[in-house]
Amino acid sequence: MDTRIHFQINTGSAEPIYRQLMDQLRRRVAAGQWLAGQELPSVRELALELAVHPMTISKAYSLLETEGLLERRRGLPMLIAAGHARPAAARDRIEQLMPTLQRAAAETRELGIPKTQALELFARLLDPSEPETPR
Repeated sequence: MDTRIHFQINTGSAEPIYRQLMDQLRRRVAAGQWLAGQELPSVRELALELAVHPMTISKAYSLLETEGLLERRRGLPMLIAAGHARPAAARDRIEQLMPTLQRAAAETRELGIPKTQALELFARLLDPSEPETPR
């Protein structure tokens, strides 16, 4: 089983890359996908992998360390802090998701997309293994 931490970024997003990394780490830890004690790639290694400036990675790691999500060890890889040994409570994960859903709902209304069509689309996005039906 591959326990290595992998990140994905969207370079076309309006959201800064360091925020994308921070949010992704928070979500994966909250879901229990990445656990306490798991080592993160080094700043240099992740910057090369994602083709971004090392300061971008460093900023994300430092801010998450300040939050208590990450733990720095001198001369060793940074890791997920000890307090995150199991998934967050469901209500905490839902609270973390709410801003994204609120933005999606607002954009759906602005675009005039019917609720049933938006819900159908969301259901398809939740389960990408289902084949898409042509519209």
